[in-house]
Amino acid sequence: MKIVGAEYTGNGHCRFTVWAPEKERMVLHLVQPEDRLVEMDRATWGYFTVELDNLYPGARYFYRPEGEKDYPDPASYYQPEGVHGPSEVIDHASHLWRDTSWQNLPLQDLVLYELHVGTFTPEGTFEAIIPRLEELKETGINALELMPVAQFPGDRNWGYDGTYPYAVQQSYGGPEGLKKLVDACHAQGIAVFLDVVYNHLGPEGNYLEQYGPYFTDKYKTPWGKAINFDGPYSDGVREYFSNNPLYWLEHYHLDGLRLDAIHMIFDQSATSIWELMRSKVQDITQQMHRPFYLIAESNLNAPRVVQKTELGGYGFDAQWLDDFHHALYVLLDKAGLKFYEDYGKMEQLAKAFAEGFVHSGEFVKFRKRTFGASSAGVPGDCFVAFTQNHDQVGNRIEGERLTQLVGFERLKLAAAALLVSPYIPMLFMGEEYGEEAPFLYFVSHSDKELVKAVQKGRKEEFANYKWEGDPPDPQAEQTFKKSKLNWEQRGQGKHALLRDWYQALIGLRRREPALSNYNKADVQVQTLGQEGLVLLRQDRIDDQEVLCLFNFSEQTIPFSMPQSSTTWHKLLYSKDQQWLEQEGAEAAPAEETLTAGQHIELPALAVLLYSNYTSM
Repeated sequence: MKIVGAEYTGNGHCRFTVWAPEKERMVLHLVQPEDRLVEMDRATWGYFTVELDNLYPGARYFYRPEGEKDYPDPASYYQPEGVHGPSEVIDHASHLWRDTSWQNLPLQDLVLYELHVGTFTPEGTFEAIIPRLEELKETGINALELMPVAQFPGDRNWGYDGTYPYAVQQSYGGPEGLKKLVDACHAQGIAVFLDVVYNHLGPEGNYLEQYGPYFTDKYKTPWGKAINFDGPYSDGVREYFSNNPLYWLEHYHLDGLRLDAIHMIFDQSATSIWELMRSKVQDITQQMHRPFYLIAESNLNAPRVVQKTELGGYGFDAQWLDDFHHALYVLLDKAGLKFYEDYGKMEQLAKAFAEGFVHSGEFVKFRKRTFGASSAGVPGDCFVAFTQNHDQVGNRIEGERLTQLVGFERLKLAAAALLVSPYIPMLFMGEEYGEEAPFLYFVSHSDKELVKAVQKGRKEEFANYKWEGDPPDPQAEQTFKKSKLNWEQRGQGKHALLRDWYQALIGLRRREPALSNYNKADVQVQTLGQEGLVLLRQDRIDDQEVLCLFNFSEQTIPFSMPQSSTTWHKLLYSKDQQWLEQEGAEAAPAEETLTAGQHIELPALAVLLYSNYTSM
């Protein structure tokens, strides 16, 4: 592995390496603790190197391609003065890790929790998250998924405008802050995933083209120039990005990555970037004797994303399942049909439960073509399902969460549908207690023309997607502040009740063998017209079955229990007194046990879970 950046090896020794294949000269410009210029040696494959003694962590520097103008290190590990300032030498070995016994968690056991560092706490830092870990763990959450923390312009951003894939955002607490958070998470038994962006880099502070052909005009993305993974001089680019997962594993002890929009990464090489990345990850995880997971965001609806590379697949461990969200959301909020015109049928939710992809070769109006392939044979633990995430919330014009869109009973339905699904569940920060603050799109660029372009582009994007009105100004600090969580809500009234509902569902998922079985052959689904749905989860090893009855309508639905010799025992019921929002409201009764063929009335907006035996 070719290590780029400023590698501090101890005792005042530092090796600087930068890739610039078309440059004849490279000068290292040290600006702190003293100002001096050092000529670098041109090595093979377009790399320049120099080794210095009597140089210690905290030293700051630029590079001068062809000896002309200062630019930050493309592989900077830290940008303490922002995207335009000097890079800083850091000592990764100086952190005293306490997680030496940590072995990561099985992918199948994860309950993911996506969070944005800047809005999760008033302080907006890594260390400010640590005091809240215990409450998250009590709820049943055992894996954080951090939105991107690679250095971005200013101090507020979703993170997808990052320009330094190896540097940790300085306003969040920099490298040491992230390491402290990971250490604290592991001490609590919580895994840590990081969202990374390999399909483009943000415009402000993006100086990669000053060094080499990192980008290509051969392909296009909606957000900026496409990365050059298969053109001239692409070897150095492939090395730069394929080594990045190893960096996060080795130096930050992360447990996995979520890769943003992989469908916007283009590569026609004989050995794809995915094969290269997977091969490197396998090598290092075998050496370290613990797994490291790669999860893809993909809108391809293609099973090959999670197929092994040796079979022609991309080799990801799992991928996000947007179809599950879309199929469920429009049944909870009828207004959603305006934006998700290809959804709205109960059969589609049934298909999402049983197979995964809803669109698997059918004609899709939104795409104006047939789209997708069947995922019926793909195991459930190859998918991450959710009812909310940063995109589904933040790309609404007012950033409304599901809490603002539907009532309390529908929130309980959404939580139950997610947590009894045969997929790895992911919550969006605050979802578990019904956070009411919006999650809006925000930036803090210093380039005035870029700010205008972002404001204009945001308005045009919403106009194209049939939204009415103008979105809040993404550059305004108030837009960012409005998006911060009101953490104190989680212990109050209906918010505490919803939190307890999530906790109960996660507890059931862990206790009941049928609910932790990812074999889709053991999933059966039946629709009850366009009003409800019956989901049967089975575990053949323990001979257990869990029957999940959903009524998404405002009318009662008659139902007859399956014909078998089974006696069904109630596990959880959303209309029991303890789960009612209004104190003193009258509960709709449900039998504690039911027998084969017995007729029941499923109340409006209710979910009822039964098991053929109890594991309590």
